[in-house]
Amino acid sequence: MAEIHPLPDRWLPVAIAPADADLEVCVIDDQGVHALVFPTRKRGHQWIDPSNGKPIDIDPTHWRPWSEDR
Repeated sequence: MAEIHPLPDRWLPVAIAPADADLEVCVIDDQGVHALVFPTRKRGHQWIDPSNGKPIDIDPTHWRPWSEDR
């Protein structure tokens, strides 16, 4: 299992996102910056949906550990 950064409430740069851990990520689109409402995982250079293992076409800007208590 990937080590999670010790600052769980703080948004961190996507460059240091751990692999194979459920993450909450933010993306920028035409409506601004917003967090996705489902967990994602980084696998290599791809982002995947952990519920089915399929790649997601996103380019997140920052992350924090996923929490069901959000």
